[in-house]
Amino acid sequence: MPDILVVSDAPSVIADVRSALEDDDTLVRELHAGELVRTAVDEQPPDLVVTDMQVGSMGGIAICMDLRLEESGGRLPHVPVLILMDRRADVFLARRSDAEGWIVKPFDSLRLRRAARTLLDGGTYYDESYRPLPLPGEQRHSAELRRSGELRASGGVQASSDVQASGEVRSAAEAR
Repeated sequence: MPDILVVSDAPSVIADVRSALEDDDTLVRELHAGELVRTAVDEQPPDLVVTDMQVGSMGGIAICMDLRLEESGGRLPHVPVLILMDRRADVFLARRSDAEGWIVKPFDSLRLRRAARTLLDGGTYYDESYRPLPLPGEQRHSAELRRSGELRASGGVQASSDVQASGEVRSAAEAR
């Protein structure tokens, strides 16, 4: 039976998570303060921590970083963390915290269940709903191309003929 620890000071968030994840085969425990998570994990390690981004004076990022620090010191076991983020800009912070997953609010039950199941199975879940969709025929920015590994080895897109209508970068030989 999976044991999920939900951390939030917002009753509506706890109710939404409990509604999506709790069933006869899943135990959902709740905490209303981030500073209580370390003790709860030490006393009864859950299979997953689902934390709100903002929880009083110790939010989801700080909770995750605290758990990772205690784990690295051998004081706590590894527990996967799913962060419920308030805005797209928080993705940067979630990446830095070593969280196994995040979802940008508002979330729906299907995405939350999929994320929880993936983390319980040992995977990672990075919600892509925060990314804007490119317009048809729109060229991608060179920084985005660089991140995706599609930027040419020469260091950039040299001419507009190097970019197909779909936005893909072609090699110099293909462009000729």
